[in-house]
Formats: sequence, structure tokens, C-alpha cells
Amino acid sequence: MKMINKGEFIYFNEEAYDVLRNYLLHQVDSIKNIFILVDEITHIHCLPVIFKKIDFLKKSNVIKIKSGEKEKNIYTCIQICKNLEKFKATRKSLILNLGGGVITDIGGFVASIFKRGIRFINIPTTLLGMVDAAIGNKTGVNLDSIKNEIGSFYVPEFLVIDTHFLKTLPNKEIFSGMAEMLKHGLIADKNFWKKMNQIQIGFIQNENECKNLIHNSVLIKQKIVNQDPKEKGLRKILNFGHTIGHALESYFMNVNNILHGIAVTMGMIYESWISCKINGLSLYDYEEIRSTLSALYPIKNKISDLEINKLLLIMEHDKKNEKNKIQFSLLKEIGKCSYNCQVPYSLIKESFLN
Repeated sequence: MKMINKGEFIYFNEEAYDVLRNYLLHQVDSIKNIFILVDEITHIHCLPVIFKKIDFLKKSNVIKIKSGEKEKNIYTCIQICKNLEKFKATRKSLILNLGGGVITDIGGFVASIFKRGIRFINIPTTLLGMVDAAIGNKTGVNLDSIKNEIGSFYVPEFLVIDTHFLKTLPNKEIFSGMAEMLKHGLIADKNFWKKMNQIQIGFIQNENECKNLIHNSVLIKQKIVNQDPKEKGLRKILNFGHTIGHALESYFMNVNNILHGIAVTMGMIYESWISCKINGLSLYDYEEIRSTLSALYPIKNKISDLEINKLLLIMEHDKKNEKNKIQFSLLKEIGKCSYNCQVPYSLIKESFLN
């Protein structure tokens, strides 16, 4: 199974390993030119799987970094670049990014800047990575606590999605990825939203259902990205829930390390309320969204006035903003979304209190 997005191919499970093996044998000059980027977790749980699938990769160069969102910074990128230099990487080298969104974001960004650009392949190992982070040609790192402030658009050779990796994840990581799948339904496909509502976290254990839902979620994102690769317009709807969600994630990063999916879920609830106030979302749809997401996720119930003011300061750095105005992507109804919606500070503040 493959899908195309401006040169981006995505392959699933055994077919993916066949494609990867063939590519490495015929498109890479030397095993010494292959680098595998992992973190402490994927080094233990995922790298042995890759070695078992493609035996000759045992002779490649492995670069290991610490795990976690805090490592997603320019200093980690410098560390990786130094390792590439140490192992004599060239412009013909290739990086395999084996991990979740942090690894694929960092690895893709390093690939885009090292020697002005080398090749890379993403092998996402988390649900969030498979349905969102590794897709769409965005790479980047955080600047202090500002999410993805430094980055580039850079196209991978292709993506390898092995849904079997999901069975090794804790439930909280599955729920984090499900938040993005639910978002895809809310912004573009009401039927997919309904289907996601009906499933439980156990869908990961059903191989066919798991693969089909992930495939459908990827298709939704790819269709949007195809029409707007550089996020000049339509692609901004993928940020629904993220204007507030990224601010929450940034603010609480050094407090209790809130998961991306939880932060985005809270953002979707607050931004649905704003959508109800100024963008035509019906009260019925808002209540369905709020009740569905609140039942699935442990939402932080109370955010103080002090916290709200700090969150607003973080939102002022959002990349969608224009002319010093905070701009949102807001729902018109379940399955339809608007972008470039200016929202007054007073209404943003009020959304946290409802």
C-alpha cells in the first residue's frame, strides 16, 4: 500500500521492509553511508526489529540521543551533526529516523541542514508519529519552550509504517496519537470522526482495523497537504486545537510534561467553544465534541488567571499569526474547518472558563 504526497511515499508493514531493503541495496553506495537515529527507548525496543528485518543494517552507524520533548532542541541537532561528521557522513549519506515525533522532527531537520541537505527516511514507531508527526514534510525543533520555532520543509525519500510497533506502547501514548486521528475527523471527515468515536483503545490489538484506521487518518492529512504543501492556506486547518494546545504543551513542559495528545485535546475543546461563539459551530456539535473528548482524556479542569495570561503570551509566537493578531483554525461544523480566524484575547480567556 502506498500513497503519494509531492514525492512522499508511505508503505505499510511487510511491503515497507521489502521496499526499504531494495532501496538500501540499490540506492546507497555503502553501508557506512547509512545512519540510524534512535533514542534510548527505540534503541532497546525497535532497533532489534529493524536488524531482524534487514540483517545488513547491523553494520550501519547508530546515533543514540536521550528520549523526550526536552531533547528537541538545536543543541541535540549539533550533537547529531558532530556524530555524522565523526563517522564521515557525506552528501550521499542517508539517515533512518527510528522513533516517535521527536526523532522524526529532529532527524528530518538535521538531514535538511547537514552539508546543505542529505537524504532521510522516517520510520515512526508511535501512533502520533504514524498519523501526524512523520507525515507532511515538516521538520524542526523547539526554541526554549516555543514549539517548533526552528525548522524547515524537507521531503523524505519515503516513510515506513510498521503498525506492530504500536503493541509495545503504553496506553497513554496510544491515546496521544488518537487525539490527532480524532482531529482529522473533526476538520475534514465527519464519518471518520464517528468511526473513531465507536472504537476503543483496543483497536491496536486488531491488526486489520488498526491498519485501516491509520491508513484513513493518513489519507485525510495527505489530501490536505497535497493541496497546500507549504501551509499558505488550507493546510492551516491541521492546526485546529494546536494554537491553544501547543501553548499548553509549552507552558507545562517544565511542570508536569503534558503529553501532546492531551494538550491538543484540551485545545480542541477550548477552540470548539470559540468556534461555537464566532464561527457557526452549533451548540449540539460543541457538546458532542466536549463530551466525547472529556470522556476519553484526563482534562485539566482548572487553569488559573495567571496561567491563562502566560498561555496568551506563548500564543503570540504562533506561526499562523499575522499583523500581531492571534489566528485560529476553527470548526464550522464537525467535518468542516475554517482558517485565519482572528479571535480577541477576551474570548480566548473566556474559553478556559467554560
